[in-house]
Amino acid sequence: MIHKTAIVDPKAKISSNVSIGAYSVIGSGVEIEENTTIDSHVSIIGNTKIGKNNKIYPFASIGNDPQDLKFDGEHTKLEIGNNNKIREYVTINLGTKGGGGLTKVGNNCLFMVSSHIAHDCFVGDNVILANNVPLGGHAHIEENVIIGGNSAVQQFTRVGKSAMIGGMCGVVRDIIPYGIAHGNRSILQGLNLIGLRRKNIPNKEILMLSEAYKEIFKNENLTENLKNLSKEYKKNELVNEVINFLEKDKKRPICTPFSK
Repeated sequence: MIHKTAIVDPKAKISSNVSIGAYSVIGSGVEIEENTTIDSHVSIIGNTKIGKNNKIYPFASIGNDPQDLKFDGEHTKLEIGNNNKIREYVTINLGTKGGGGLTKVGNNCLFMVSSHIAHDCFVGDNVILANNVPLGGHAHIEENVIIGGNSAVQQFTRVGKSAMIGGMCGVVRDIIPYGIAHGNRSILQGLNLIGLRRKNIPNKEILMLSEAYKEIFKNENLTENLKNLSKEYKKNELVNEVINFLEKDKKRPICTPFSK
């Protein structure tokens, strides 16, 4: 159902069973798949594709121009997956040519009031951004991440899978998979043990990850610590995910227990 006051460009591709509320605006380059609900006063423009079974709440702005002074109207994209909840005043921007031209959001995410996903971000499945969380451009947020209210993620920062970040944090360093961080400038506090157990990961695997964590972060020399890490630890899938994350090319330093 499309409300009579909604403005939907005839070129937009709207699938069956999509609901569009009063005074919402849907642009010509928009594609919306089945069973998505768009409340009143929502703006969806740009080259934006939205999947199935999403719920978008009033005053969200989806697919508008990047907040990047280099953007010059080039053809870029925004892709949003399935089963996401996008709450009031959330903003999600298109990508930029310099960042690969694509902002991408996965499935089953919850973006609370006034959170922001900037140009060229990647957000994996099952991510929760609490109220007023902005992601800077090119941020890479892996699956099952939770970021607490009023925390800000600096551009180009990576947050590994199943990590948890407390509220009121300035995230200026990469957070390892399964890590837990909080503090004014995000200090790594340990592992997200509750999150690991909720995923039904066997205690034996969690214990080995915990032991490896102590070895990797026993001092500030991560390169040497990784080099000397026992081969036994490297047989553990969780440990390998952390090692691979640490060894990837990165644009930000790693958040550690010694971060200042």
